[in-house]
Amino acid sequence: MGNPTAFLRLNRESSLSERPPAGRVADWNDFHAGLDEQKLRDQASRCMDCGVPFCHNGAMLSGMATGCPLHNLIPEFNDLAYHGHWEKAYRRLARTNNFPEFTGHVCPAPCEGACTLGNRHSPQPTTIKNVEYSIIEKAWSEGWVLLRTPARRTGRTVAIVGSGPAGLAAADQLNALGHSVTVYERADRPGGLLLYGIPNMKLDKRHILHRRIAHLQKEGVTFVCNAHIGDAATGPGLAPSQLLATHDAVLLCTGATQPRDLAVPGRALGGVHFAIDYLTAATRALLDGTPGNPRLTAKDKDVVVIGGGDTGTDCVATALRQGCRKVCQIEIMPGPPASRQPGNPWPEWPKTLKTDYGQEEAIALQGADPRTYLTTVKALSGDAQNRVGGIHTIQVQWRKNDKGQPVPVEQPGTEKELPAQLVLLAMGFAGPEQNLPKALKLDTDPRGNIKADFARHATSLPKVFAAGDCRRGQSLVVWAIAEGRAAATAVDAYLNATAAK
Repeated sequence: MGNPTAFLRLNRESSLSERPPAGRVADWNDFHAGLDEQKLRDQASRCMDCGVPFCHNGAMLSGMATGCPLHNLIPEFNDLAYHGHWEKAYRRLARTNNFPEFTGHVCPAPCEGACTLGNRHSPQPTTIKNVEYSIIEKAWSEGWVLLRTPARRTGRTVAIVGSGPAGLAAADQLNALGHSVTVYERADRPGGLLLYGIPNMKLDKRHILHRRIAHLQKEGVTFVCNAHIGDAATGPGLAPSQLLATHDAVLLCTGATQPRDLAVPGRALGGVHFAIDYLTAATRALLDGTPGNPRLTAKDKDVVVIGGGDTGTDCVATALRQGCRKVCQIEIMPGPPASRQPGNPWPEWPKTLKTDYGQEEAIALQGADPRTYLTTVKALSGDAQNRVGGIHTIQVQWRKNDKGQPVPVEQPGTEKELPAQLVLLAMGFAGPEQNLPKALKLDTDPRGNIKADFARHATSLPKVFAAGDCRRGQSLVVWAIAEGRAAATAVDAYLNATAAK
C-alpha cells in the first residue's frame, strides 16, 4: 500500500473516463475516453490493500456475484499502477484474466461492489475497472502482449463449439498447453456474444475484439465460422458424430441464447423483435458498411424496450444512434433505491439505482430518464399492415401470494397506451438452445442447462465438456471467462489421463 491516506483525501473519479453523452450518440465509436496517467495513478492509490480484500473473492452471496470470479490480484496491480510499474501490473493481471480488455469494457465490476471503500453510506469504491482497462491498453500499445505459442504440440485435438468469452478463454488456455484447438462458430464472424450481443460503442469490434482474435490465430487457434453443429436445417451442418470422431475432446460453450418471449395479444405483429436480433442487425450493418434491415432500425420511430439490464441499456443506446423519435424502457420490477438497504449489506452486490450509459444518453437527448418501473405490458396494437403501432401497459404492485411468493398485482385505473413502431424484447434468456444437447443426448437440468460437474465440467457423454452460460445459465462475461479457464484445466487433465493409458 504505497499511499496509506489516499482513500481519505481523494474522491472516486470514474465518469471522467467517458465521453460526454450528448456528443457520443452521433457516432458508434467507443464511449470510453480514458483518464490521463496521473489521474489513473491517483485513483489506483485509493486502494487500501485491505487485510481481507473481498474484491477478488469471486463468491456468490444472495444469488449475486461479489468480488471478481477470476480472482484478479487487484490490490497488487493497483499498487503497481500507482507506482507507474505498468508492465508489472499487466503481468499480474494476465496471470488471472485472459481478456482484460473485454472485462474492462463490459463487466459490471462485482469487484467494485465488494471493495471495502464501498462499505459506507455514500460508497466510493476504487475505480478497479478503469485501472484494469488502462493497464491492458497500455500493454497492447507498448508491445507487452506477447504470443503464447507453445514450444511443442501434444498431438491432441480439441473442438470448442462457440466463440464467446468462455470459448475464447478455453481456446487460449488449451492452445498454450500445446493442444490443437479448433473453435466452431455458427455466425459469420467469431466472437459470439462479444461480437453481436454487445454494441460497438460499448465494445469496439475492430480495435478490441478483432485484435484479440487475430492474436489467438497467430498463436495457433483455428476458427471455423458458419458452422452449424447439429443443426443442418439452419445452414451448412456438421454432424455431432463427426465432431466427436475427429477430435479427442469437445467443449461446448454455446451460451444461453434462447430469449424469453412475451405472451400477450399482438406479439405476432411486425416490428416486435427480440433484443438480440436487433443488436445483431445493428452491429452487422456497421461492420458490413451497409444501411442494414429497414425493419430492424429505429430511425424516425417511437421505440419501446421491454426489460432492463445490460441488454435493455444497449437497445436504448443503439436506438438513439439510429435516430429514433423517442425511446422508453419498461420494467416490471420496482426502481432500485439510491443507497444500500439493510437487507443488502456489503459485500453483497449493491442493488442500488445505476444510470448506465444508455440512460445517460437518453437523458441528455430527451431530457428525462427513459425507464418506467412497476409496469407490465397487456397487449400490442397494430395498423392495417399488421405492423405494431402502440403498446398497452398497466402499473403493478408486488404482493405475496398464499405461498409467500412475490407476484405482480395489476392496479386498475393505471392503464396507458404508448406509441410504438418498434418494440424490443430485452427480458433476458431462458437457457441454451436445445438442438445440440438433444443431438448429443446430453443430460440437462430443469432449466435446460447442460449438466456438467463444476470441478470437472464433464457432461453425461464421455469426452464432451461444457462451460459458460450453457452450463450455469445466463451470467456475466467475467463468469464466462472464469468457466472457460476452469473447463480448459479439466479438458487438459482428461487428455493427459487418456494419453497415459
